[in-house]
Amino acid sequence: LRAPEGIEGEQFFQKHSERMAIPHIKQLDPALDPGHARLMEIDSVDALVGAVQMGTIEFHTWGATADKIETPDLFVLDLDPDPALPWKAMLEAAQLTLSVLDELGLQAFVKTSGGKGLHLIVPLARRDGWDTVKAFAKAIAQFMTRQLPERFTATSGPKNRVGKIFIDYLRNARGASTVAAYSVRARPGLPVSVPVSREELKGLRGAQQWTVANLHQRLQALKDDPWAGYANRQKISKKMWDKLGAQPPE
Repeated sequence: LRAPEGIEGEQFFQKHSERMAIPHIKQLDPALDPGHARLMEIDSVDALVGAVQMGTIEFHTWGATADKIETPDLFVLDLDPDPALPWKAMLEAAQLTLSVLDELGLQAFVKTSGGKGLHLIVPLARRDGWDTVKAFAKAIAQFMTRQLPERFTATSGPKNRVGKIFIDYLRNARGASTVAAYSVRARPGLPVSVPVSREELKGLRGAQQWTVANLHQRLQALKDDPWAGYANRQKISKKMWDKLGAQPPE
């Protein structure tokens, strides 16, 4: 997300290389996104600095890497609350969703969004395609909604999440993206999306707890990697679909 005039000025997303070139950026094979200019990849410190110099504030990533772009290596459940809900409701929602993922046998990793909610990230073996992974994330969201309709919704739109938390599974579509871990957000105070361990979850004070002004304090105090084990890749199984009362797409 670029904001050449600062967060109070114009902001725009840029995934392709046709608009205002960024120094040192890597341009990917045009076959990865037919009909568009080349997708871009930041693969060096110089490219990262170049992006910042060109007004980039937020960095977003796909759910797949360029070498196997048709088989995602993760899915995301973005817990997006009604702004009127207290933070306690978000923490409870995260714990409930994590419990369901535990029951499915999936290890999830948590980060603050730097906005209003929390992101639950589930790393995957690169086996299933976009449609299957998105459908599985949707099945989890719908399962949570059936079990606790007073707390959750799987339908987007402000009217549908009044007093509830929207489990946003739509970020798992091909071409969609999620803000990267440790990315700054283009919001007042410049909050940061920060990985946390599950043990830390109950002590979180908000989705914007860390900013560019205080993140260094957290990093200096860390003794263990909050996402230890992230490299372990997991597979979606038929048993998981059955537990959710859902079927994979044909």
